[in-house]
Amino acid sequence: MKNFSTAFIILFLFSLNYAFAQNSSAVTGYWLTGEKESQVKIYRSDDGAFHGKIVWLEEPYEDDGSIKRDDENPNKELRNRKIMGLKILKNFEYDTGDERWEDGKIYDPKSGKTYDCYMWFENGNTDVLYVKGYIGISLIGRETKWTREAAKR
Repeated sequence: MKNFSTAFIILFLFSLNYAFAQNSSAVTGYWLTGEKESQVKIYRSDDGAFHGKIVWLEEPYEDDGSIKRDDENPNKELRNRKIMGLKILKNFEYDTGDERWEDGKIYDPKSGKTYDCYMWFENGNTDVLYVKGYIGISLIGRETKWTREAAKR
């Protein structure tokens, strides 16, 4: 009976750990941003952190026909980077207690600014991702909703 109890506890802890792992990966996939101007693919890197890159733009070209570049970047050496494929979410970790992805950064190519950021789902709905960027304290900042999409556009 003692072996059965030990096995049950180990199995329970393993399933609990599996549930947390499943929860943390719920953010991966394709997301249409709040303004519906771009699609971001969120993925997990080998080190376990979550990142996101732009994989679709409603308007990928400038008025003159050239490819949109990161021309608002404060670093002059990075202004020639293409917006398509640009990593805009970096280094998010899943916090099981708060049930959100936090301690990450979000880059806004329109302004060239980088913000602290966290992301979460509400009421178990994993098809709407809330994204909040802020400077300093998280009470002040900008929140937006991203919508899950089945695949790359």
